[in-house]
Amino acid sequence: MAKQIAEMLIESVTMELPDTKTIRLKWPEGYEPDFKTGQFITLYWPDTPAYKRAYSLSSCALDRGYYEVTVKRDGKMGTRIVDWAKAGDTLWVIPPTGRFLPVFEPPGKHLVCIAGGSGVTPFRGFAREATRRQLDTRLTILYSVRTTNDIIFHEEFKQLEQENERFDFYVTCTRLHPDDPWTGRRGRITAEWVKEHVHDLPNTVFYACGTTELVEATEHLVLTELKLPKEQMKTEKWG
Repeated sequence: MAKQIAEMLIESVTMELPDTKTIRLKWPEGYEPDFKTGQFITLYWPDTPAYKRAYSLSSCALDRGYYEVTVKRDGKMGTRIVDWAKAGDTLWVIPPTGRFLPVFEPPGKHLVCIAGGSGVTPFRGFAREATRRQLDTRLTILYSVRTTNDIIFHEEFKQLEQENERFDFYVTCTRLHPDDPWTGRRGRITAEWVKEHVHDLPNTVFYACGTTELVEATEHLVLTELKLPKEQMKTEKWG
């Protein structure tokens, strides 16, 4: 059966950061897609149907009635969404697809999610679903940003940590001023830092989402240094 492409109303917009916006797209009447957390949708504006852009869902499959995507000001589509998209506008939406899926079955897995910048957006969906379903899945997000002003979903992730004892959210900052009062970790994501959070390698699944540099470094760590099979590594490169 062909996937149903639908025109959707932008129900609300939220500025996460000065250059990052979440838009909520309302499902039209009778639209009931079957999709999974971690997938992406493809968007295009009614006046420019030839220009399409895919975005990971930052909502999860348990969020019904709408999709959410969180977009950084980047390229033609990202710039238009961040600077101009408002509630009441419409976008055409190609339904979710993709294989960047959380391994929640069988129970007892540990998902180590490594992200840089806006690459954290699909992991919000992972954490939402695992928490709401009260799953027996450990979920650890290791998140690299330039400064504390670049942390997306900080409050929501901290709230999910309170609700879910199996979820941990860690941030490392790469460009803080030496006098900044931040007491957390500084510097890039390193193999040593990742290994600190891994305690059961056979049951760990690694995810990497972000720049090509971050994803390839994670692949090298998992496949070469840790010598794990490709089945334990899932990636989403954003250029």
